[in-house]
Amino acid sequence: MSLPNHVRLVEVGPRDGLQNEAQPISVSAKVRLVDDLTEAGLAYIEVGSFVSPKWVPQMAGSAEVFAGIQQRPSVTYAALAPNLRGFEDALAAGVKEVAVFAAATEAFSQRNINCSVSDSLKRFKPIMAAARSHGVRVRGYVSCVLGCPYEGKVSAEQVAPIARELRDMGCYEVSLGDTIGTGTAGDTRRLFEVVSAQVPREQLAGHFHDTYGQALANVYASLLEGINVFDSSVAGLGGCPYAKGATGNIASEDVLYLLQGLGIETGIDLDRLIAAGQRISQVLGRSNGSRVARARMAQ
Repeated sequence: MSLPNHVRLVEVGPRDGLQNEAQPISVSAKVRLVDDLTEAGLAYIEVGSFVSPKWVPQMAGSAEVFAGIQQRPSVTYAALAPNLRGFEDALAAGVKEVAVFAAATEAFSQRNINCSVSDSLKRFKPIMAAARSHGVRVRGYVSCVLGCPYEGKVSAEQVAPIARELRDMGCYEVSLGDTIGTGTAGDTRRLFEVVSAQVPREQLAGHFHDTYGQALANVYASLLEGINVFDSSVAGLGGCPYAKGATGNIASEDVLYLLQGLGIETGIDLDRLIAAGQRISQVLGRSNGSRVARARMAQ
């Protein structure tokens, strides 16, 4: 299969990247990050999460972040809404697109959201109904698609029906996430081959963590399978609190450098993206997790 001419990057840094940080991050710093990403040319930014601060303290203030950012009509500013209350709060904040999460394994679902996979999918139905009535689009995520911290290797056949159910209930796109970063290029190609028999490739996306250093290889393997949407996080921010040793999402800068080298269009300015990642890394007091950013800044 030939490589796509254009790829859409879904920037998850402001939400997935920051949600597990131990130190408080101000609303103004989050607003600046989203505005920086907008300036860099990202067309899709996951801004925050409308979930109880009791469970995810770092996502408190998501409504204030939405109110503070400089929104452009050409950019999708999305939020995670794990339940109907979260959806209603997102709607009140003016959110036009939300995301819902399911897991590929029972153990991860129980540890992460305290219910079975089947029950988690049932919880999404009122969200889908409310979204339809308000004209809000819904994107779906499936986590642990290549490996689970509790159940080990995950088969593609286990993932496919969950992705199909999310699509059937109304998710316009389903992102398949290697949450603990154990997948390989071979695993990834087979995953999309199997899942695409139930959900068309044009409705699938890839979400890779770099724990084993395989994330870029998995992006390339996905491209060979006809996938042209990828989740990524500026400066490689993020991780999985339920998987010991799991590192951050693949860095947006590194994915962009790969795509540019392949002649694939994204509409994103690499230099501005590097600047955005470096600024938030300084706020967090940590080194930039992007190899491309570190190399460019060293020159």
